Amino acid sequence: MPTQCSQSELDLGSSAGRRLVGAFDGGAISSNGGVVLLAAADRAIGLSQRLAQCFTDLRFADAVRHSVPDLLRQRIFGLALGHEDLIDHDALRDDPALAAVLDQPGGRLAGKSTLNRMEHASKIGQDRHHKLDHDTAAIERLFVDIFLDAHSEPPSRIVLDLDATDDPVYGEQEGRHFHGYYDCYCYLPLYVFCGRHLLAAKLRTSSVDAADGSVAEVARIVAQIRARWPATTIVVRADSGFCRDDLMTWCETNNVQYVLGLAGNSRLVVKLAPELRKARRRAVRTGQPARVFADFAYRTRKSWSAKRRVIGKAEWTQGAANPRFIVTNIHAAHGPARFLYEDVYCQRGEMENRLKECQGDLFADRTPAPTMRANQLRLWLASFAYVLMCAVRRIGLAGTKLAVATCGTIRLKLLKIGALVTISVRRVKLAFASACPEREIFERAARRL
Repeated sequence: MPTQCSQSELDLGSSAGRRLVGAFDGGAISSNGGVVLLAAADRAIGLSQRLAQCFTDLRFADAVRHSVPDLLRQRIFGLALGHEDLIDHDALRDDPALAAVLDQPGGRLAGKSTLNRMEHASKIGQDRHHKLDHDTAAIERLFVDIFLDAHSEPPSRIVLDLDATDDPVYGEQEGRHFHGYYDCYCYLPLYVFCGRHLLAAKLRTSSVDAADGSVAEVARIVAQIRARWPATTIVVRADSGFCRDDLMTWCETNNVQYVLGLAGNSRLVVKLAPELRKARRRAVRTGQPARVFADFAYRTRKSWSAKRRVIGKAEWTQGAANPRFIVTNIHAAHGPARFLYEDVYCQRGEMENRLKECQGDLFADRTPAPTMRANQLRLWLASFAYVLMCAVRRIGLAGTKLAVATCGTIRLKLLKIGALVTISVRRVKLAFASACPEREIFERAARRL
């Protein structure tokens, strides 16, 4: 007697002498089962509720189906799960796992049009159809507040890393310019990190200097930190693109330390000449690269308002000189030359990994909206997705092999896992695969969060 087959079955070959078939009839199955960790982290740090307080909602209450906190959660969770575009939410709105954590089990979430109205912000009153707006200053403060709340007690010393990077654009966006160094039309956002914590993500036109606006951002962040931690020593660290007199003068006036890269020139190389000769002799004698450090006072002819402490690294490697310089206001008694260069300044390279996470893993470079205001909000939402992933890593994954994993690895290992969602009168259950490779870590993170 012939076997009865469904017309919708897919013939996938054979397995151990049996026909291998498939069909899309598994029911409410999601590939985003790990979203429950994001929801738990969101509750732990209160991200979506605090962010929603930065928004004004003038929609008619009786007609609202999706609250501002739910819209923010859906968008931020979507970015963390790898859905970078608004159009993705027309399919994601039916995801049973995401619906469950947004308190709408079995229901439909917001589509791309609803989320689009939230993101394409213009000030209320300019457009009669516009009912949602956001407070930019409050959002900026929230990044620093979350950073402060992550510490049980004030640290004795923190380092603020500043950097600018390119955000390529491919349309006629407001504020776009061609940047010669990056060889493309782009924005030039300014980022401020403290370790893995993101404190600022400021969208800027690429027609400005890399350090443009850095004094105002540092002043705002430092004031907010000192209001809570008055005794904490604050160090500003950045490459030579931020070695500007206004930033150094502000730090000196406001008792903030700095360690900044300094572009070399002929005068600096002359001052470093004795150490370069010493490094060359040592390299020839040992057959290995050699480093010798110099510590001296220096002032530019026009751009600096005062003499400052400069540290020169005289390095001889691969048969050639490799001089490098930094400038600092840290006294020699508290920071020897080698220590400040190797153990303080060179560690700023770790910030490049944070930028890769923000742009490569969490799509902070998706800024296709026509206005800078809307693109700034998109940058902030991607940045909050990074903050949320950091909370998962800091709280849930401490002591595990994923404690220092990138956001992309955490997504692959813990968030993009299958789950069968069943809804009953008393509970909503997510059934994960029994053979999940990271089951132990997932369970530990879920309990901690």
